[in-house]
Amino acid sequence: MALTLISPAFSAMGPIPTKYTCDGDDISPPLEWTGVPDDAQSLALIVDDPDAPDPAAPKMRYVHWVLYNIPPETRGLPEGAGKATLPEEAREGINDFKKRGYGGPCPPIGRHRYVFTLYALDKTFNDAGAVSKSELEAAMKTHVIEKTELIGTYQRSR
Repeated sequence: MALTLISPAFSAMGPIPTKYTCDGDDISPPLEWTGVPDDAQSLALIVDDPDAPDPAAPKMRYVHWVLYNIPPETRGLPEGAGKATLPEEAREGINDFKKRGYGGPCPPIGRHRYVFTLYALDKTFNDAGAVSKSELEAAMKTHVIEKTELIGTYQRSR
């Protein structure tokens, strides 16, 4: 069974509800996954925007959430997941808002895609604190067993 990631709040390539963006409550959407490989020691989740700052001329991937050391028996994250509701072993890295935790979609122009990437890893990591996406990716590089993506979209209605 392949690793699969869904959200009860939006469908693949569908619009992310305003509640989960800077125009709403700016809380993380609920996520659910299945098919974690038996040999996985931990999971990691990275949420980023490949269309920043403008979908017509993207220049960077803007990072919205970095999580690591999620126990492999975990089968999802609740709406509004954060320090108080994450599994005890899980650690939050730093996003491009320069803070730990989730920072919701807030595109300056156009409709952006938001990529939720879940990784099954063959190891856990020491508590490295607020690591960046690039630091986590470097640490995970040779430890990814499987990965899956869920993409949602958002455009502000000014």
